[in-house]
Amino acid sequence: MAEEIKNTAEEPRKLNFLEEIIEDDLKSGKVSSVLTRFPPEPNGYLHLGHAKSLCINFGLAQKYGGLTNLRYDDTNPTKEDTEYVDAIKEDIKWLGFEWAKECYASDYFDQLYEWAEDLIKRGLAYVDDQTQDQMRENRGTVDKPGTDSPWRNRSVEENLQIFRDMKAGKYADGEKVLRAKIDMASPNMMFRDPILYRIKHAHHHRTGDKWCIYPMYDFTHGQCDSIEHITHSICTLEFDVHRPLYDWFIKTLDIYPSHQYEFARLNLTYTLMSKRKLLELVQKGLVSGWDDPRMPTLCGVRRRGYTANALKMFCDKIGVTKHDQLMDIQVLEWCVRQDLNARSNRYMVVSDDPIKVTLTNWEEGKVEWFDCPLNPADPEGAKRRVPFTGELLIDRADFMEDAPKKFFRLKPEGEVRLKYTYIIKCNEVVKDENGKVVELKCTYDPSTRPGGGEWRSVKGTIHWVSTAYAKELELRLYDRLFTEADMNNIPEDKDYKDFLNPQSLVIAKGYAEPALLEDESGIAVQFERTGYFVKDKDSTLEKPVFNKTTALKDSFKID
Repeated sequence: MAEEIKNTAEEPRKLNFLEEIIEDDLKSGKVSSVLTRFPPEPNGYLHLGHAKSLCINFGLAQKYGGLTNLRYDDTNPTKEDTEYVDAIKEDIKWLGFEWAKECYASDYFDQLYEWAEDLIKRGLAYVDDQTQDQMRENRGTVDKPGTDSPWRNRSVEENLQIFRDMKAGKYADGEKVLRAKIDMASPNMMFRDPILYRIKHAHHHRTGDKWCIYPMYDFTHGQCDSIEHITHSICTLEFDVHRPLYDWFIKTLDIYPSHQYEFARLNLTYTLMSKRKLLELVQKGLVSGWDDPRMPTLCGVRRRGYTANALKMFCDKIGVTKHDQLMDIQVLEWCVRQDLNARSNRYMVVSDDPIKVTLTNWEEGKVEWFDCPLNPADPEGAKRRVPFTGELLIDRADFMEDAPKKFFRLKPEGEVRLKYTYIIKCNEVVKDENGKVVELKCTYDPSTRPGGGEWRSVKGTIHWVSTAYAKELELRLYDRLFTEADMNNIPEDKDYKDFLNPQSLVIAKGYAEPALLEDESGIAVQFERTGYFVKDKDSTLEKPVFNKTTALKDSFKID
């Protein structure tokens, strides 16, 4: 269970460390305005971790009157695709953010190449013929310095010619790399002659076949920030070891001094946010796709019924820190419920295997229509019309033949109120040949119609649907994708797929009041007394499909 989060709405929220940095920079005149960037690699779909980064980068720029660029880190053509480029933009727009400029690392390939040649000419870069295994072996360890490459002292002229031949396509993939010449004995492993360029004969989604050499992340990210004059380059904590090299390239090339700041990434219980592993789940058919509602992708949680408002609320609740923490997924679910409870429409839906209720004193063929509020928080607001007849369906869980004393739903000779309508009394229980209850014969009290008779109270109120008007639904009941809470620390001898939850999706049926199928609110609705559900894209007129978003409540509380 995650620690409880205190509600600080009544007192000013303290600045987080990034806000303190920005306010100091603005006050001191170090920067005159704020420009941040969101730099995804288009090799997969955005997930909940990216939502936190989006809220931080766009949120900080908005707070301080600045702007945010969207920049794709598209330096690995074998894994990137326009499908991901388009999906990323859709997700950002769904969250309600607008970028100032749409940029790509590939926009700057010519400039990056010129800077690489500049380093070669200054004796700060060289072409290495070693294999990956040889470079890895000669890199050394934290306690042992690395070994110089036998190609480290090539002349400037030879390095320039070979690098240009690499660019011209004269060498095969992996045959050569360009490395920075820094210090193979540096205690900072990142400074042990990092690779700047590698050969990849692959078609790029934007530059086509113009390039067959591509810059590495460390020779791309900081320089792109500098070209765009990013004032605050904000990324997750695992990139803190890259910061000294980020600064070294900017200083060595004498370009605009962008600077990197790191915050703790988002870790959620029962969740994995590795794009590589999420891709594997998709490719192996262990989920239905990137937008499977069990996936932590933004398109997945959107299909499940999570709202942009809820994700923003969640990111605000968990805050911005410098230390990693494992957040309980119930915090996110709490935020989803908070948002949906205030905005979602209500409908009655009876779940699979209902019990028929026959009102023996109801006039045959008679139909009454009740105007019921779409949201009880606004009783005078919009209504939906609900038909009431003499034959109804109720949840099997709402009847018990041998009921304990504190069972306040329907039981033999017991009374309950059918929500929005009358009080009924169970007079007879009908069973099939196997002893299963299949029908309850009841009487209704016409004097108990709300607003039209004498009010009397009973302890139980249950939901129902009219058999004649009930609409059959397919219900997809989603649960957590994994059975292990901390998926980042599973035993080394285990495969993460060993922890897939076999009950993460259960298909059931439901029977709904007809107004549900006319709902055009665009957000998840509440099935009264059950949970929140959203219509799935697989729905048809003949077969409506609803995904379970979340239950109505759980044990988690936020004060």
